[in-house]
Amino acid sequence: MELELRHLKTIRAIAEAGSLTKAATALGLAQPALSAQLRRIERALGGTLFERGRYGVRATALGELVLERTRIVLPAVSELQREAARFARTRRDGERLRLGGTHGPLLGALVDRLADAVPGTTVTTCASWSERQLAELLAEGRLDFALAGACGSAPPPDAPHLTWEEVAVDPVFVMLPDGHPLARGREADLAALAGEEWACVPGDGCFGDCFTAACARAGFTPRRMYETDTASCVHLVQVGRAVGLCRATFPPTPGITTRPLAGTPLVWRHLLGWHRTGQRPDTVATVLAQARAAHAAVAARSDSYAHWLARREDRDAAARQRRTGLAS
Repeated sequence: MELELRHLKTIRAIAEAGSLTKAATALGLAQPALSAQLRRIERALGGTLFERGRYGVRATALGELVLERTRIVLPAVSELQREAARFARTRRDGERLRLGGTHGPLLGALVDRLADAVPGTTVTTCASWSERQLAELLAEGRLDFALAGACGSAPPPDAPHLTWEEVAVDPVFVMLPDGHPLARGREADLAALAGEEWACVPGDGCFGDCFTAACARAGFTPRRMYETDTASCVHLVQVGRAVGLCRATFPPTPGITTRPLAGTPLVWRHLLGWHRTGQRPDTVATVLAQARAAHAAVAARSDSYAHWLARREDRDAAARQRRTGLAS
């Protein structure tokens, strides 16, 4: 006979009742039937579980061991049943979206917008420094959508059957301590930062190579680069140990001024990826639209980015007027 959950419940009922007669009543069984069942359980476990005496039953050493396990197993199975029921109700009543993203404000903003746009959807998140890891999770079906990035015109992370759509393209900004001389200007010339040490977050794309190439075009080789988490980058900049590279959407932070790099030598493309056979078109359209709206909202909270966008619009308008004048 194989041990089953009902057998564990029987053992617990006997121990709690303190006698076979009382346990039989609680279980709705005849006392002889319960005694026979207990003997079968004891044979399956290889020893006596209870000692019978004048005043009832008492657990043996083996019985105590089994009871100790029932205190773990039975509640765990009950919780599993409750969780399964909740999950089944969730799947009936709403969808589930598993989102991945590199570290940054866009993932949180997307989650916030989806909470309003699709209120019946359960959203979970997974953050990673690695765009390639996010692509693998998409390809394996362990994520539904992923927010990743690519430097300049670099291709998105490669994995079979994935689709990537551009959410937005941002200039790369520099983080400066508030007291830095270049923090007072509208933009920072990369060549003017030749003597600085640098800080940025890690990644497995080509951004490091693109930055080194941009510095070479500006006439210098960058000094030490601290590649670390966002909080450490912020600290290094705040204390004047380094200047940092950041996305233009980097949120306002005490002690730090963000400025665009003159001439926009580096750009960052925000991408949304998904498995092309695993998502409904309407779900893709919703998540993509909310990702773009989330980016716009995050960008609007950055004064330096808003000013950069306004200046670019002015330059574009002036260029259009010049072309119109030449055409006429």
